[in-house]
Amino acid sequence: MEWFDFGIYGYLAVTLTVVFTSDAPGGLGLLLTLFGFAISFLVRPLGGFILGPLGDRIGRQRVLFLTMTMMAIATGLIGLLPTSDLLGLWAIVPLYFLKMVQGFSTGGEYAGATTYVSEFSPDRSRGYWSSFLDVGSYVGFAAGASTVALTTWIVEGISGPDAMTDYGWRIPFLVAIPLGAVAIWFRLRIPETPAFEAEEHDGRAADGSDPLGRLGILGIFRHHWRVILIGIALVSATNTAGYALTSYMPTYLETEVGVSNLMAAVATVPVLIVMSACLPLIGKLSDRIGRKPVYGIAVVSTIVLMVPAFTIMQIGQEWAVMLALAMVAIPVAFYVAIAASALPALFPTASRFGAMAIAYNLAVSLFGGTTPLFSQALIDLTGNTYMPAFYIMFFAALGGIAMLSMKETAKRPLMGSFPTVETRAEAKELVAEQDENELLDTGTMPLDIILPVKEGTTDAASLGDADPEAEASGKHPEPV
Repeated sequence: MEWFDFGIYGYLAVTLTVVFTSDAPGGLGLLLTLFGFAISFLVRPLGGFILGPLGDRIGRQRVLFLTMTMMAIATGLIGLLPTSDLLGLWAIVPLYFLKMVQGFSTGGEYAGATTYVSEFSPDRSRGYWSSFLDVGSYVGFAAGASTVALTTWIVEGISGPDAMTDYGWRIPFLVAIPLGAVAIWFRLRIPETPAFEAEEHDGRAADGSDPLGRLGILGIFRHHWRVILIGIALVSATNTAGYALTSYMPTYLETEVGVSNLMAAVATVPVLIVMSACLPLIGKLSDRIGRKPVYGIAVVSTIVLMVPAFTIMQIGQEWAVMLALAMVAIPVAFYVAIAASALPALFPTASRFGAMAIAYNLAVSLFGGTTPLFSQALIDLTGNTYMPAFYIMFFAALGGIAMLSMKETAKRPLMGSFPTVETRAEAKELVAEQDENELLDTGTMPLDIILPVKEGTTDAASLGDADPEAEASGKHPEPV
């Protein structure tokens, strides 16, 4: 739902400028509209500070249900807002409020979703299974962009070129209501993660003295501030490139290259679909060679490809726009394919949701989500249309430095959790080799409890007598 809204808002930015800020002088109207995009990110840390630790206390599933409900309602209500014809420039105020509600809910959404998926994924294939989370994100964005393109084609064909600013802009936002209802129904029925349930029974201190125990906001900063800084740098590199591709490129192509909104959407959607299809392959690659080498590929390709991509984009023809967007998408694919597996692994189970929410949302609110606003402002200030490329490259360099300081987490159990495996045979192998296995750190595991084996995943700590049939067939966890 979050990315569906981003797709809508990004591709309707110029249209929404006419709808909500037509009374603003000069180019201020577009900046005010883009600020609506940025303001949702500025509120994200507040949502992360509240919803993240809440997810560590009451569970991942409950908070994910809450965030989806808030996001769906706020997105649908945008389609019912009055325009500047009725309220003048004040029409932007209720839009800002609903974007703030979206930002607050999203403050817990991505951190919770990555935590949930990573805790259900087997250690040896966490990169592969976790990558499906971002497949859903970018498919959601492509769906939002496609909805805008289809709506534009239909309503302008029926009512003329002014149809989108008259009423057509409302339709994509209203589509979020039935989509959100389905997502909320699904969230009500997903189970809690075994890792959280194990941590609930752990005997670690909950007073903030144990870095592996449950922590509040201050405790998270006190014990994990170095790792939080690494996470902020990695997320900033990922999201400046990611949001440039998905949310700023439509505006850039319209205002700086002269490409129509429809052409921008038509060029972007196939790029996003192909990129999404590649994410599981890159995730599987990270399971084989490690997360750090894949991050390295993302950083180097960002620095090498950004300026050529923006140069080709200036040609303005459809083939050139699609090629340029594909070049931007290459590093984005390597970044996001491992985000859901690498970032949650930086933090222990008892405070993973909260720490992940803090690191992710501070980075996105300050740097990633403000990419459209800062990129356009830099162009307006300098007159240089390559400033977005330089902005992306700068944060890629910072991400590269952080990557060198990051611990390799591929094939390892999540900190504070039991090993998670795909078959009983793999579990027996881990138990037999636990003393010699360099990938296991039993010092972080809640070894004072024994949990029953859950269907769809096998916990090495809960291994009982081996079932020959289960051992022969093995059950693989389904992607969330």
